[in-house]
Amino acid sequence: MEIIIKTKVEQSIQKVWKGFDKRLLLKFSPPFPKVSITRFDGSQKGNEVHLKLDLIFFNQEWKSLITQDFQSEAEMYFIDEGTQLPFFLKFWKHKHLMEKKDEGTLIIDHINFKTPYIFTDFLFYPLLYFQFLYRKPIYKKEFKRNYVR
Repeated sequence: MEIIIKTKVEQSIQKVWKGFDKRLLLKFSPPFPKVSITRFDGSQKGNEVHLKLDLIFFNQEWKSLITQDFQSEAEMYFIDEGTQLPFFLKFWKHKHLMEKKDEGTLIIDHINFKTPYIFTDFLFYPLLYFQFLYRKPIYKKEFKRNYVR
């Protein structure tokens, strides 16, 4: 399944790239499930990000490897791929794309995922879609032109 969510922000592509850090990742944590970061190396190829999902009665580990990164004047991105996923996922690939625009940057979350069964792909699609839609106001606030972090 594929999810693409685009968010226009007021900051330069370089500031947006630098803003993709552990602090921002923590802000993306939705009310449920509660997420804690157990490892965050960064957003460059070879880096790892490990999360712990608190699902009330048990925890699940989510580990991702940054498999690609790219930077130019017009476009920057990094791709994380799941290496250890929660039980409800069997494949995860997320491209964090930033495109330079006249008055800011377009952030594109491009996600590909699979669950163990095609039926559950369709069940999880709206849940994951809204988890990423949750990021839009956070992006807009974090990358507002005059916002001081």
